[in-house]
Amino acid sequence: MSYRTSRRTLLTTAAATAATAAVGPALPAYADAPRAPSARLRRLVSRMSLAEKVGQLFVTRVYGHSATAPDQADIDANLSELGVRTAAELIARYHVGGIIYFTWAHNTRDPHQIAGLSNGIQRAGLSQPTPVPLLIATDQEHGIVCRVGRPATLFPGAMALGAGGSARDARTLGRVAGAELRALGIRQNYSPDADVNVNPANPVIGVRSFGADPAAVARLAAAEVRGYQEAGVAATAKHFPGHGDTTVDSHTGIPVITHTRRQWEELDAPPFRAVAAGIDSIMTAHIQFPALDATNDPATLSHPILTGILREELGYRGVIVTDSLGMQGVRDKYGDDRVPVLALKAGADQLLNPPDLAVAWNGVMAAVTSGEISEARLDESILRVLELKERRGLFSHPYVSHDAVDRVVGTRPHLAAADAVAERTTTLLANTGELLPLSRRGHRDVLVVGPDPASPSGTTGPPTTVLAGALAELGFRASALPTGTLPSQAQIDAAVAAARGKDVVVVGTYNAGPGGAQARLVAALGASGVPVVHLAIRNPYDIAHLSGYTASLATYSWTDVELRAAVRVMAGRAEPVGRLPVAVPRGDDPARVLYPIGYGLSYRR
Repeated sequence: MSYRTSRRTLLTTAAATAATAAVGPALPAYADAPRAPSARLRRLVSRMSLAEKVGQLFVTRVYGHSATAPDQADIDANLSELGVRTAAELIARYHVGGIIYFTWAHNTRDPHQIAGLSNGIQRAGLSQPTPVPLLIATDQEHGIVCRVGRPATLFPGAMALGAGGSARDARTLGRVAGAELRALGIRQNYSPDADVNVNPANPVIGVRSFGADPAAVARLAAAEVRGYQEAGVAATAKHFPGHGDTTVDSHTGIPVITHTRRQWEELDAPPFRAVAAGIDSIMTAHIQFPALDATNDPATLSHPILTGILREELGYRGVIVTDSLGMQGVRDKYGDDRVPVLALKAGADQLLNPPDLAVAWNGVMAAVTSGEISEARLDESILRVLELKERRGLFSHPYVSHDAVDRVVGTRPHLAAADAVAERTTTLLANTGELLPLSRRGHRDVLVVGPDPASPSGTTGPPTTVLAGALAELGFRASALPTGTLPSQAQIDAAVAAARGKDVVVVGTYNAGPGGAQARLVAALGASGVPVVHLAIRNPYDIAHLSGYTASLATYSWTDVELRAAVRVMAGRAEPVGRLPVAVPRGDDPARVLYPIGYGLSYRR
């Protein structure tokens, strides 16, 4: 089937019936929404030196599993990039207001280590001349972006939740994940992604978004925010004013959003309007948006966007945090010393992960001493950051306990909740001859082939092994044969040979393009005469470029929780109830829709 439309019609159709509701009255403020800073916090700021004030605005990376005794390789990395040996030295020198945890910075080895690192960071912060706890943050979106892995509970990502369509499930994710982050000492999460992904070619958002329907994205983002903040963790909606319609990755270049102001109101704004009354923090986007700021400064550096629209029009009172200042999208136009200054002048409060902390910190110091930025302007942002720290309990309870880690992180109820949510996300797109669900009598011998992309943080992986293992647990005889994202003809031939004598082949694809090697693999397997079950393990758009499959499903990520759920659906242990949260355009004519938003098949029992 296909639906005739144009790309612009595709954008506006996604919003047409839903945007009106989403642009209506914003959700009521949360019980613990941002509020005016207390007199106690104002007195605290009055005791700070200028250096301490400037430091409070920065959130930076630091290498190592320990605040005081990292491994030598991490000491070397800290000296090279930050000019200090440890997190404790970093805090003493720059008085930073926050630390962001990364897997690659060796901050997140295991739950007890993370809790110990968090406590060490807080001890360093409270040992300063003006004692202030730090706001420890991370990117724990779930799905393809996770910094804290197993044994913590990992949920499906945003687009999978969009396929499930349940605000209750989104809120459950926030509550469970938030409780586990808080037990580890992490009080700010850069999630959820509130972008409306209306562009299938988007290279940086994609499945990180709940989908292409602004009202649905608004509803699910608001529910997840509530879950996180009910658990005592600051949620962060990103990337304002909306990063969903771009073909450029802002990590490597500067995207330009060509939406009109009216299209922004209909497509991009609803999720941010839905959370503005009560969310703790909102992250900026390194994008040019000419309809919102004719100067073409990146939104992160745009006073009309951050102050004029976010603060004044949307009435947002919480913390504005920049996306990483090390990304190329914000560095193309200005030097690294000027970017943090311009972000503050635009209205930002937290300056995230500059490429060179010394350059950025000194740039802000120079701007204040020269009078370009007033100390009163600094105080505005510092008070917002301190009020957030106070609301999230950092002044009263800055430390975490190892007993709490054992009681909260990766518990059986939490893991069961993630499995249940995942089962409601798998989407069945094709099922010729009702091949699915598979039966152990008719389809006992299964071959699993496909790519094994690097596993998202902390999952077991690789995907072919996880799928084969999950099938074996359900009584199938399953074997795995990895073929990669660019299978050679020899690999394709080997897969076809291995399929001989099997009852069914499960083939995963990862962002399969038109006429590419993955498409040739699926077609060759289909031509072998063995029934083929196709599984799109990342973007749901793959099916438009494939032939030869008998059945096809979308999982929206290759994390264990989603792959295991897909196997339960394939085997009939769960019903395929997920529905596409984005439209899938035809491969031969992207102006026509192959499968619309809301499409999905069910089993006929």
